[in-house]
Amino acid sequence: MSVYLYTGGLSIVKKSGVGQAILHQRKVLETAGIQVDTHLCDSTAAVHINTVFPDSVLAALWAHRHKVKVVYYAHSTMEDFRRSFRGSNLLSALFKKWITFCYSLGDVILTPTEYSKRLLESYGLQKPIYSISNGVDTEQFYSSAARREAFRKKYHLSEAEPVVISVGHMIERKGILDYIALARELPDVRFFWFGHTKSWLLPGKVREAIKRAPSNLIFAGYIEQEELKNAYCGADLFAFLSREETEGIVVLEALASEIPVLLRDIPVYEGWLEDGKSVYKAGSKNEFFQAVTEILGKQRPELSAVGRKAAEERSLKTVGNQLKEIYVSEKINVNEGGTL
Repeated sequence: MSVYLYTGGLSIVKKSGVGQAILHQRKVLETAGIQVDTHLCDSTAAVHINTVFPDSVLAALWAHRHKVKVVYYAHSTMEDFRRSFRGSNLLSALFKKWITFCYSLGDVILTPTEYSKRLLESYGLQKPIYSISNGVDTEQFYSSAARREAFRKKYHLSEAEPVVISVGHMIERKGILDYIALARELPDVRFFWFGHTKSWLLPGKVREAIKRAPSNLIFAGYIEQEELKNAYCGADLFAFLSREETEGIVVLEALASEIPVLLRDIPVYEGWLEDGKSVYKAGSKNEFFQAVTEILGKQRPELSAVGRKAAEERSLKTVGNQLKEIYVSEKINVNEGGTL
């Protein structure tokens, strides 16, 4: 028996964390030795659904009708919908009702962290909920002097020039306003933001802040994975100031690449990323400024090896084994032989 990875809406979410999570799932399933179908067929034991579009609901209903188990990945919450796109705060309560309905169509619900699991449980969902990382391809993301050289060469950076990067949608929730302010306070540091969001989706204050950003901050747009690997290796610090996450795949990628990682101190990282051991954390603009200054000045301890270990604990192989265990618990038979 096999798994059908539903990809409806992938073209919409391809450049987001959800899109990357879908690609990870294919690798996770293949690494775990589980056959992945490109369409629903007689051997399909379960369908994985990652999006909350109307077509995803139809796919779930079709699966139920044909007695196929639905594994619904809960990547989004009301909390991380806020402070995102124009009108998101006004629509957040309605969004919560919609995603709760979508997730309730799953026979089992998977979500990346214990934090996001607690949020979903507070929504009143009655289906089994498991926390399982989106994972990171530790064979693709690693420290590399050649990648560092390639990044620095592309952007005409000397080896001595301090560089800070961030990755994600250009939205308030991802911390872009604080990131712009940080760049303004550190004019001798080169800042990059990788990722793109259409301007008309952004609130006016975010568009204005981007327009008035200092010249040492480069909005480099969306880049493909190969170039992103170079960026992680070529920078001196990954500063991810997001205010709300369900996990943060880019955080795992940065940790795997052994770049120093600075995070906003928010609940999602509790229990698996500890301040001063695997990452650095801060909670205010002044703390961000102090942390960046001290990290770039080598005044804080080196954490890269421990950070890499944290990423390896969420490797695709590890996640695949955990997924198999969930299948066993939920009596989802995905083996040709009949048992896992």
